[in-house]
Amino acid sequence: MAVLKVTAAPGTRCPLEGRPREYINDSAAVEVPETAYYRRLIADGSLVKATPGNKKEVKTDGK
Repeated sequence: MAVLKVTAAPGTRCPLEGRPREYINDSAAVEVPETAYYRRLIADGSLVKATPGNKKEVKTDGK
């Protein structure tokens, strides 16, 4: 499955898919699977695709 690197929009946070008590924030880029859930959050502006080198990277296990 393809992977996306994303951050939350500035000043916001978004729950991880399947883990509603864990969040993506605007301070670190997170690798997430390219699912409809994350594509929808990118489309509505809640998540932003991370550009290389501008944010610290954090990996999730994709569950």
